[in-house]
Amino acid sequence: MRRHRERRRDGMRCLMVELHDTEISALVRKGLLKPETRHDCNAVADALYCHLERTLVP
Repeated sequence: MRRHRERRRDGMRCLMVELHDTEISALVRKGLLKPETRHDCNAVADALYCHLERTLVP
């Protein structure tokens, strides 16, 4: 609960996101994810963060 409150104060939200295999493949094609790490949840999350930063942050 403490961590939840800290995130809210920092303007962050914690979400669970489901990705299709095709979306993970797109991260690989864009060079954001190495093919050998496509089953590593942390690597996929990092690649998704990178994609979001590139597309949403001016």
